[in-house]
Amino acid sequence: MATPAASQPPAQPSRGRPLRARSAWSGVLIGVGIAAFVDETVFHQLLHWHHFYDRSTPGVALVSDGLFHAFGWFAVVIGLVLVADLRQRAGLVRRALVGGILAGTGTFQLYDGTVQHKLMGLHQIRYHVDLVPYDLTWNVLAVVFIGVGAVLLRGAARGLNSASTQSS
Repeated sequence: MATPAASQPPAQPSRGRPLRARSAWSGVLIGVGIAAFVDETVFHQLLHWHHFYDRSTPGVALVSDGLFHAFGWFAVVIGLVLVADLRQRAGLVRRALVGGILAGTGTFQLYDGTVQHKLMGLHQIRYHVDLVPYDLTWNVLAVVFIGVGAVLLRGAARGLNSASTQSS
């Protein structure tokens, strides 16, 4: 009697095949985590410019910082676990990974600067100063990170497409 197809283990990607999308998403997670870590460390802890949530008591602000910090590190750890798996499968596409890191960093930063700072009002970059130079710098850097990341991701896709057509 034949074994039902449902009991067979799921197919694994072949070893050595470039996994561009997975490499890019691994990078996005790492980039989001790095941006969160830099924001938390520099602006929250070292400069004391703001907390993740500034609209309550100092105790709530510290707890919100701790949760934010944990989120950032979970993103980095999950991204690094995915990178380790990609390396083991020999499927890591470095350009896609770096592009994902930059795109993830920029996307987090742009989200933080627009949604959290302006739309939700969770906190500002800094208080009791003219915010325009800070906001412009924060958001322009975010767009630069996203742009460079997109160029690298596009180059990774082009490189894989030309490699696959040459091997055919």
